Amino acid sequence: MDLNIFKNNLEKYAAYYNPSSLFDKIKKYAKKAGVKTIYVILILYYASFDKSLPVKDRLMVVAALGYFILPIDLIPDALPGGFADDAAAALYVVRHIWNNISDDTFRKARQKLYEWFGSVSERDLSI
Repeated sequence: MDLNIFKNNLEKYAAYYNPSSLFDKIKKYAKKAGVKTIYVILILYYASFDKSLPVKDRLMVVAALGYFILPIDLIPDALPGGFADDAAAALYVVRHIWNNISDDTFRKARQKLYEWFGSVSERDLSI
């Protein structure tokens, strides 16, 4: 990937990223997006605070979260399947940084997921 393109996209999406916007969107669309998508987003959210995560990985995390929050998507969120592009971007980043994600990040994401959804199946936690 061309570094300049990556940096331009990062700046574009990072402008939309902030925890308040992220949690507002999750609350609004949690049921529609599904538990697995929200779990992946929460992993990214908590990973963004992990200082041991390499800077390049943290930049990718912020870009994916910014895209999730971004009001204009490739597939509008209001349409059936509208979270497919958001989920794909988030899942790509999670898989890319998987070996660098701390156990504490997974624990925090699961804890928040249980808080919001109550009972969650193990199938929803497999990525």
